[in-house]
Amino acid sequence: MWLIKRQEIWTLTAQGWALFLIVLAGNLFFVIQNIHSFLAVNSPIKSADTLVIDGWICDYALEQAAGEFKSGSYRQIITIGSKVEQGFYLAEYQNFAEIAALTLAKLGVPQDKLIIVPTPSVTKNRTNASAVALWQYISDKNLPIESINLLTIDAHGRRSWLIFSNIFAPKIPVGIISAKTKNYDPQKWWSSSEGVRVVISEAIAYIYAKLISWKL
Repeated sequence: MWLIKRQEIWTLTAQGWALFLIVLAGNLFFVIQNIHSFLAVNSPIKSADTLVIDGWICDYALEQAAGEFKSGSYRQIITIGSKVEQGFYLAEYQNFAEIAALTLAKLGVPQDKLIIVPTPSVTKNRTNASAVALWQYISDKNLPIESINLLTIDAHGRRSWLIFSNIFAPKIPVGIISAKTKNYDPQKWWSSSEGVRVVISEAIAYIYAKLISWKL
């Protein structure tokens, strides 16, 4: 008998389990309804003098970028981006920063307002590498930048904002503009395989970036 003992434990009643499941379902519904708007954040700095473009974004997002530049009070627009990974040997331009800049020029952005900052080739943490490369370029060239707005695509916005803010703070404030996607309905992202893939992967990547930033 000394190998076993009698012990009382507390457990939920049927009503308790029902209430627990209702609360859990309510929280899950809230997360599903709001996670996309949380990730695809828009918080631009109204007085920003520089617009930074994530060069890998698609053409319709670059159209939004051109419109933002023309409607704002920006002095310059900087495109960033890594090496083209597919069709590299056939492409005239070798990185997304160049492709984005020349596309913006075709969309009416004056070429003398465009600055191209390629991102070094890396296998991971590309957003961080882009932020570091841009910071290094600004420092080396002594560019008189007061604040920037970073424009990227959709649910990538929250993570990019976090990473760029960590690199540029406290010297240069960073705002964020998340261009709207056309690949799925943001209000019903869960009804599309593309929406599920993007939102879940970006949510995981944001949590990872947040954890890394806490350790620094």
